[in-house]
Amino acid sequence: MAQTFHPSANGIARIMLFGVIALVAASGYLVYQTSKSPYVTRAFEARQQPIQFSHERHVAGNGLDCRYCHTSAESAAVAGIPPTKTCMNCHSQIHSSSAYLEPVRSSYANDVSIEWVKVHDLPDFVYFDHSIHVNKGVGCTTCHGRVDQMPLMWTVKSLQMEWCLDCHRAPEKYLRPRAAVFKVDYEPPADQLALGGQLVKDYQVKRLTSCSTCHR
Repeated sequence: MAQTFHPSANGIARIMLFGVIALVAASGYLVYQTSKSPYVTRAFEARQQPIQFSHERHVAGNGLDCRYCHTSAESAAVAGIPPTKTCMNCHSQIHSSSAYLEPVRSSYANDVSIEWVKVHDLPDFVYFDHSIHVNKGVGCTTCHGRVDQMPLMWTVKSLQMEWCLDCHRAPEKYLRPRAAVFKVDYEPPADQLALGGQLVKDYQVKRLTSCSTCHR
């Protein structure tokens, strides 16, 4: 009986098989990398707000501490959005007649909250507590980036589970002394791992990686 396929067909079939496997693997890798990219996570994308509040101006320019506006960051699960009264503490005297700030004055006069757009918006199925992170030595800029350099607010991290787990598995890479938690220009020392390792012990930080830690 005559041979149906040329002997070279075996080699061609192997090449095609390996090619298909390589294509599937490359496609999976591309999807994985795309899911972490700013295109998907919207990192570095400035959010438009009802009033274009500048952290750069208020933090770097005026020297405001994070806690002046985010009053519950050290004691509650949510850091808190400041009421308009907080804005008016200054702006009743500074730029008090500026047309740009009319929405602030109107909000205060009519007792109607400004509808700020949430920038760091975790899914509803994720439980996150600001206070425990702050009190364990996680700095504001570790998650939020250099807000003192943001004329408009944007995210710098993916906020995905992989990013959270990186810190939960190796907190010594990120912890800083509690006195420096709100220091926006803090720079990790050359011996960060040694410092972080000591802080893990001092602050009794646990490496919590179970699902129920964040998904309750």
